[in-house]
Amino acid sequence: MSDTPEFKPLRTLAPSTAPGELVMPKSADELLYEEVERGLLFTKVESMVGWAMNQARANAIWPLGFGLACCAIEMMAIAGPRFDVSRFGAEVFRGSPRQADLMIVAGRVSIKMAPVVRQLYEQMPDPKWVIAMGACSSCGGVFNNFAILQGVDKIVPVDVYVPGCPPRPEALLHGIMKLQEKILASKPEIGPIPRKRVLKQKGVA
Repeated sequence: MSDTPEFKPLRTLAPSTAPGELVMPKSADELLYEEVERGLLFTKVESMVGWAMNQARANAIWPLGFGLACCAIEMMAIAGPRFDVSRFGAEVFRGSPRQADLMIVAGRVSIKMAPVVRQLYEQMPDPKWVIAMGACSSCGGVFNNFAILQGVDKIVPVDVYVPGCPPRPEALLHGIMKLQEKILASKPEIGPIPRKRVLKQKGVA
């Protein structure tokens, strides 16, 4: 017989006792308490509501249905049966910005089109997100001239950049998945906006 302890691959819940020590049998109340303790999960209401809100927002994204250039063809392809963006809950392209929460800027943004894109963004309800699809919307692409905006992030805040010229539909799907990860990691605001913040925005406080 070796002095090495016996190897037990499975962890047991029994208390470890020294050799020769007597273990008193547990009462019914103690056994019930341990059983309840194993099946309980403690959390805050704010965390639970925030988790549910983020799950709903991430899995029900409504993109705005508009395109600016050749990237829009690749954006249209994700709604088809080959790429099937409905697997990720983002297939409901809306015709009105007031019903959309995701703006996919697909293509180059000209100086004349910039105010229109900004107006569409402002008409979208909160919370809203933006994906810059392709090199043109991200940094102007090959159009380094006075007529093209050198990145749509100069007029709207961008959450995810999708590189490529044009990026394939798989790349846009990857960008949507990254946006979903960002939404799930965010902390949603619950309840009314504090009055102090409203006064600060108005310039009173």
